[in-house]
Amino acid sequence: MDLAPSISTQSLTRRFGELVAVDGVNLRVAPGQFFGFLGPNGAGKSTTIKMLTGLLAPSSGQIEIMGLDLNTHPVEVKRQIGVVPEGMALFGRLTGAEFLSFAGRMYGLDRETAAKRATELLDFMQLADQPKKLVTDYSHGMQKKLAMAAAVIHGPKILFLDEPFEGVDAIAAGTLKAMLQRMIARGATIFLTSHVLEIVERLCSHVAIIHQGRLVAQGSLEELRAGVEAQTPAGSDDGAQPSGEKLTLEEIFLRIVGGGRPAEQELSWLG
Repeated sequence: MDLAPSISTQSLTRRFGELVAVDGVNLRVAPGQFFGFLGPNGAGKSTTIKMLTGLLAPSSGQIEIMGLDLNTHPVEVKRQIGVVPEGMALFGRLTGAEFLSFAGRMYGLDRETAAKRATELLDFMQLADQPKKLVTDYSHGMQKKLAMAAAVIHGPKILFLDEPFEGVDAIAAGTLKAMLQRMIARGATIFLTSHVLEIVERLCSHVAIIHQGRLVAQGSLEELRAGVEAQTPAGSDDGAQPSGEKLTLEEIFLRIVGGGRPAEQELSWLG
């Protein structure tokens, strides 16, 4: 028997005046999936995440998180999810420990548990060496790790990540990836947006692609790869793949949304 999806939307739409930023999106993310949500700049990715996490009301459509209607059960949903938004939304005049303890308390943890988990997370994220340092004095990468720590302190069942590796060095990124893989192994669902397609390909089992506000592809990487290959005419030299080599996620993405300007178009002053 199929489990109910962790994330499900029906005809999800968001308008800003005359602009339709998200247009009738139907998403389905199964429990335990590491799900990549991709699209060009301005495609509607961040707007979709804001709606899925209750930060932005849809113009129309329905959102269910773990079987709960987000519109009618917002508090119950938010207790079970973690969010790392693009802007992070940290409180700069607190120390890291103070901020994490506050986040834990807001999620309903008792004071002792919140403080204990804050200490463990700071140590895990390698942020414990300067306990009195204010968040506003953290580097961008340190703030990313702190935002991630705040998002998982309550043990969420679903984690939403909007560009979590942007500005993070290789060592910190490795730490975060290992943590996310452990969460998946324990049954959590992760919904990730990133422009770094190599990371998405390495981490995610399933992917959806949004383009100009509309969902244009959704499925496992193998399903998307098979769909793109089936649409390539036999004998075509356009993007032909060497025999035995699989299409990368970047190649799949470019074939679905289009590669932009033609390769022969050049800037005259660049030689």
